[in-house]
Amino acid sequence: MDLVNIANWSLGLLLAVMTFLFIFRIVLTWYPQVELNRLPWKLIALPTEPFLIPVRRLIPPIGGVDISPIIWVGICTLFREILIGQQGLITMALQTH
Repeated sequence: MDLVNIANWSLGLLLAVMTFLFIFRIVLTWYPQVELNRLPWKLIALPTEPFLIPVRRLIPPIGGVDISPIIWVGICTLFREILIGQQGLITMALQTH
């Protein structure tokens, strides 16, 4: 495996895991009584919260609904498509090898 293959695999895995965690955060917004400081919810909140805080500053909750996880699902999906999608930059680099 060369560096491009490793980057493709690891970046794909990272973006997939982050997308899953942000989707889980969307589901958790439906249950405001969930304490994100307690296990197992802390395992979801810990890696996602640093990304959500700056977005919340730019776009506050609308009607009491926090849309920052939705925005990050879109961002992760966009990065995944641009980098490792069917016409992605890393995918195209792999085809030239």
